[in-house]
Amino acid sequence: MAFKEELSSANMETHQQEESTVKPHIPNSNYSKRVVLKTLLDREDGGLGLVGQKIVIGGWVKTAKEVRKNPPSSPESDNEPKPEAQTEQKDVTCSEILQNRMPIFRTFLKLFGVGHYQGQKEKELTAGIVQRVQQPVLSTVVLQITDGSCIASLQVLVESTLAPPGQIMLGGTCILVEGVIQKPETSGKHIIEIKAEKVLHLGVVKDQEKYPLSKKRLPLHSLRDWAHFRPRTTTVASITRIRHALTHATHNFFQQNGFLYVQVPVITTADSEGCTNKFHVTTLVSKPTHESSNAFDEVSGVSLASVKNALKEKTNKLDELRRTDSNREALLAAIQDLKKTNELASQLEAKEKKEKANSKTDQLDFMNDYFSCQAFLTVSGRLHLESYACALGNVYSFGPRFKAQTIHSTRHVSEMWMVEAEMAFSELEEAMGCATDLLKHICKWVLENCPNDMKFILKRVDQSIVPRLQTVVSSYFEKIPYCKAIDVLKQAKENKHDLNIEWGVPLTEEHERYMADEIYKKPVIIYDYPKEVKPFYVRQNDDGKTVAAFDIIVPKVGAVIRGSQNEERLKMLSTRIQELGLSSKQYEWYLDLRRHGTVKHGGFSLTFDLIVLLATGISDVRDVIPFPRSYGKLSN
Repeated sequence: MAFKEELSSANMETHQQEESTVKPHIPNSNYSKRVVLKTLLDREDGGLGLVGQKIVIGGWVKTAKEVRKNPPSSPESDNEPKPEAQTEQKDVTCSEILQNRMPIFRTFLKLFGVGHYQGQKEKELTAGIVQRVQQPVLSTVVLQITDGSCIASLQVLVESTLAPPGQIMLGGTCILVEGVIQKPETSGKHIIEIKAEKVLHLGVVKDQEKYPLSKKRLPLHSLRDWAHFRPRTTTVASITRIRHALTHATHNFFQQNGFLYVQVPVITTADSEGCTNKFHVTTLVSKPTHESSNAFDEVSGVSLASVKNALKEKTNKLDELRRTDSNREALLAAIQDLKKTNELASQLEAKEKKEKANSKTDQLDFMNDYFSCQAFLTVSGRLHLESYACALGNVYSFGPRFKAQTIHSTRHVSEMWMVEAEMAFSELEEAMGCATDLLKHICKWVLENCPNDMKFILKRVDQSIVPRLQTVVSSYFEKIPYCKAIDVLKQAKENKHDLNIEWGVPLTEEHERYMADEIYKKPVIIYDYPKEVKPFYVRQNDDGKTVAAFDIIVPKVGAVIRGSQNEERLKMLSTRIQELGLSSKQYEWYLDLRRHGTVKHGGFSLTFDLIVLLATGISDVRDVIPFPRSYGKLSN
């Protein structure tokens, strides 16, 4: 019995040893045969438990250095003693030296019949020299690569026999290698490194001078000109991962709370915000004929103002030539040059007049347009969401919205992504509660799920970002009516003389941020606005002056959510449409929701790009949007 117990114990020990020697499985990336760096570097041990395993990894080179090796000695010289080797190297005759150094001496040797022998010696000597010169210098290239899956980079060692160092060392080079995970030979920030055994792919940088990221630490505003390259930078990559986490958190919140996801149209006939800054969608704008396009080929890219300035300069030059009695040839050349410039100015003026005529939409017959009516890029999707809320309950949408603003702002661009929600049987308080919970949820999510990216942002961008997000998550939002907000701002006039404001005017970005940053130092909800400053569909309060609308304002960013309880009373809504001079025909379908089975409902719009600003501490919204579209700028 004791023997059996000992045997069982021995078997168990053996089994445990076998289990301990089993190497952990390293999963490949889905739909590729490589391992993403996050799988290795985000482990608790930093990948140390994976040492010895062979994997395939790929990424882009951030930095590189070359470590040269001593040239290996030949086997013959290794076996022979050094003194003897030196003696053999010195065993060269005077004639060999002379013929090698003095070509004329070789000629004399050939005349006396010793040319063949000496020629042979010369060939042997030359062959030895060439062999020593052509022997490649061996080196190891140490690469720091990243694949965008995490902040950290991975160290990869590539021998010069596998790939030319001059190709793989350039920043931005894409490389895919198969190699073994090992501990670094020297201590440093890297816990593991990859010793490459094969180079499977190499995407070289063709011209380092033209590659914009060859310069280190480019400011964010300079990177906007290369939106297709900037995600390779550490900062923009980190912003993108945080943006992804915020997107996931947004969908997660609505899915957990029983909302249905609805896609609203990008092209619409309705002016949901009563906003005049809309993008028209039309096919009626006339295109230049073949003849006219040829006429203006030579002037493309030239402004009328610059041509007029040149015309003025050339006229002054011609007058000067006439006054100084210059030679006839110079005078004729100046006259001819002035004539061509006048022609160019006339062409540009005609082109400008034609473009202005084409831009007047009131001259267009929209019955012949693509949709047989005026169409716009949508400013808001809340009106369309209402139709689904009135049938399905709680719904939300997430997509781009467009405003043709011609002002330059750090908070708004022409195309911004919005999160919009509508809730049936919901009033103002419920809409404010849902918006508050959503904002707290996504801020908490990014703190919990993006620790490494937040550490980077904390170190490199904004040292107050984490406390600010924690304030949003944990604090009670200050709720004040619009009339109180006006009184608070008036009291602040002594400290902030440019905050002059009266009841009935909209709050500016400066007003909103001052209240959140300086007065309350936490998120603020302002509600019950004057009806003149809010869209037509917002429900009127019993006082007849204000409407059931609200804004949520956060420190450093401003208003990130704007919402309301919407007007369910048909007569009140129809009257409001008439008061604002809106086309009742465009909103017949919207009024139908009040005619047939109306319901109290409310909702809000969250400006998603401003939430990314809040989570990253970046100061300009153009730096957190993958491909920003702003007035006068459309680079990609």
